[in-house]
Amino acid sequence: MSPPLPHPLSVRPMKSDITEAGHRIEVRKIASDEHVQSYLKDGYLVVPDLISMKEIDELRQDALFIARGGYPCESLNSAPEVLSDDEVLQNILCIHQPHYVSRVMQKYVRHPKICGVLSKITGAHLPDWDGSVKCMQSMLFVKPANFQGQAWHQDEIYIPTRDRSLIGAWIAMDDATVENGCLWVLPSSHRRGYLYPQHLHDNPEEFDYGEESYGFDTAREIPVEVKVGTLVFFNGYLLHRSRKNIWNTYRRVLVNHYCNAWSLLPWRLKEGERPAHADDRRIIPVAGVDPYAWKGYDQSTQNVSLRMCKAIEEKRAIEVEG
Repeated sequence: MSPPLPHPLSVRPMKSDITEAGHRIEVRKIASDEHVQSYLKDGYLVVPDLISMKEIDELRQDALFIARGGYPCESLNSAPEVLSDDEVLQNILCIHQPHYVSRVMQKYVRHPKICGVLSKITGAHLPDWDGSVKCMQSMLFVKPANFQGQAWHQDEIYIPTRDRSLIGAWIAMDDATVENGCLWVLPSSHRRGYLYPQHLHDNPEEFDYGEESYGFDTAREIPVEVKVGTLVFFNGYLLHRSRKNIWNTYRRVLVNHYCNAWSLLPWRLKEGERPAHADDRRIIPVAGVDPYAWKGYDQSTQNVSLRMCKAIEEKRAIEVEG
């Protein structure tokens, strides 16, 4: 198993002039012009076989190691050795920020092929964009059988950027199908740059506790069924959702979120900070330059958080009664 390492951005660099904005991270820009135009038009892009099966196996093993509490982490207790691997995974919907504790997850945040695509499409709507990209979030979904999905939403509601450049890179660690709760999208719903209002949904059997976006026509909704090793890239304004897993086993996905490195990231406000100047520095540069390297970086916690749903609460209630 991979030993835990400190977060790679725990050392704050010296301040420098903006013309010395950190070292340049070179990546091979593997996306074609057709890929770029498809992403700009539809708000998402499917790239099959971007991750090899050897790499998928590495991700699966590390996901299990995290789930068993293998890394020092306050929010994840060590799983009893008597539990099988399947029994451990059957209790997890989603782990937020696994790259905070795992160097393997950090590796896939920086994966050269993934970042090669990101360096072409993330800010392709911006006329002077230079291909620079940074990452701020990772999410490891296990989603066992009978676990709920997520209602309609737009990721930029939760992670705002200054320039509409938020993008998810969704790594299929298993085949994703309608039966096991694949992504569903509304193509081109990102193009107006409009954030729809949200309310509490009334379908706890189908969706988790997150709020639901509303006020749009869902008639053009389509499933994004993909094979293992496929990457689905999608814009932060794209309306998307996932349904309950009605298959007989879990469906694993690692989704990392990125944006244009030139955009400020007003994700969390510090005390006394103005929204216009807010810029969360718990980020990892993955392509091009970090123009704000002179600010330094905020150290990430050695911890993760867990997403809850009705299925998890029901399981815990049964365990308590038992």
